[in-house]
Formats: sequence, C-alpha cells, structure tokens
Amino acid sequence: MFLQIFSCDANCIGEKHTTQFGGFSRFYEKGNVMILTIDIGNSNIVLGVFDGDNLLFTSRISTDINMTSDELAVMVSEIFAIRGIDKSKIDGSALSSVVPALTGQMAKAVELLSGKPPFIVAPGIKTGLNIRIDNPSSLGADLLTDCVAAVSLYQRPLIVIDMGTATTMTAVDRDKNILGVAIMPGVRTGLNALTKNAAQLTQISIEAPKRSIGVNTVESMQSGVVYGNAAMLDGMIARFEKELGEEAFVVITGGVSDVISKHVSRTVHHNPYLQLQGLLILYKKNMK
Repeated sequence: MFLQIFSCDANCIGEKHTTQFGGFSRFYEKGNVMILTIDIGNSNIVLGVFDGDNLLFTSRISTDINMTSDELAVMVSEIFAIRGIDKSKIDGSALSSVVPALTGQMAKAVELLSGKPPFIVAPGIKTGLNIRIDNPSSLGADLLTDCVAAVSLYQRPLIVIDMGTATTMTAVDRDKNILGVAIMPGVRTGLNALTKNAAQLTQISIEAPKRSIGVNTVESMQSGVVYGNAAMLDGMIARFEKELGEEAFVVITGGVSDVISKHVSRTVHHNPYLQLQGLLILYKKNMK
C-alpha cells in the first residue's frame, strides 16, 4: 500500500485540494461514495470530505464547547458552500471526538445536514486491532483512529506520533497489537504555559531558528520549542524501539507536526491527514 499526496503541505489545510490514497481503493467495489469525516480535538475541529479515493478538501475550525448543534450545522453548511460541496451528495459520515461535550451536538448537526446520523468512533467497533493496554476502552478515539490508518498504510511495527494539544506516541507491533502510549505536553500547550508563567517571555511564531544557541529571546524560545521537541521525539523513539526490540516505522501527524518533523534526526513520515484517513477506513469497516 502507498500514500500519495499531491503537492500539498500543511499550509493548504483549508484550501481545496485533491489527495489520493492508493491503499483505499479496495473499499469502493460498488463505486464512489462521498463521506464526511470529522475529528473533534481539544483545540480544533478538522473536517474532510472524501469522494471515493479522493480527499476533496479539509477545513479547520476552533473548538468551542459552548456551540450548539444548530450553530455547528450552520458552520459546516457554510464550509460546504464555500468549497462547492452539495450536502445532499453526502452518503455518510464518520465522527471521532475527544471532547464529550461536543460529540452529541456535532452528531445532531450532521444529522440535520445529511438526514443520517454519523458513525461515531467508540468502544466496541470493528478496528482490526488488538488493544493491549490495562483498560482498552480508555484509549482515546483520536489515537485509535490514527493507528487504524497507520496499520493500513505502513509497515509494522509502528510508532504513531500525534502532535496536538498533547503530543502522543503509540506503539503498534507486527501483529497489530496496540501496546501502549506515551503522553507529553503538546508544543503549543508547553509554549502557552511558558509565556503565561514567565513575565518576560511573550508568544512567538513556531518556526525553526537559524541556530540552536539563540542570541535573542525569540530565537532562544524558538530553539527550545522546535529543536527541543524534535530532540524529545528522537529520545522517545529510541526508548520505544528498545522496548519493541527492533526498529519501527515512524509516522507523525497533527498540529505543528509539519514544523517539528523536519528536525527529527530519525527518518519519519509526515502525514497530515492520518486522522481523516482512519475515519474513512473505520466507516467502511463498520457500515458495510
């Protein structure tokens, strides 16, 4: 299986584009279907629409737990209108959420728009994976969805890194067992805590400075944020592989992963659409 992304980096999130996933063609024996995928995270809600194998567009909006189903429906409807998508053409939808207060509201919004309730990632669904942690039902929907996509697209064993509000690393062995997770403060979460608690430090753009040894405050903070997080990932990857007993394929997604992944010493594969791919796969596994 392979992943092919056509000249589209993280800067095109929210722009109309077409992404083809060669490994997904097996799900469409009866012709193309149009599927809406929604990932509700702590910081952002990411939407994507697939037409068969093609990801037509993605859109990112800020997470607001006070939004009602009507407000969410209006927002999604407006996004469809801007992107030129006829909502009546949506054949189904898949929803993953780590924000319980919004899960039901978004489900109602999707049903208002499409006339069909969405498939929701929850304990008990078909995943094709074995969850070998103490309490399998406690595994976040986002981590599960990431792993489903990664197992379908890449060789195993795997280390799946998701850089969101928290940075998570999930280990998957050759037999599709999810072995466990490491959870760390996310890049922006750490930066926000730093500027909130240090009076002389202000917000900065998250980009790599010219040097690791900063010669001014902004450069010094950028070095710590970008190179520091990259070095953390290098160290944690090494620890994971030691426990796995072999080298793993590393895929990285989420938030500012496009910036950090470029400075990880280990070879890593950056895939900004992993979560949406996983939702598409889970929809097909469970809604046949």
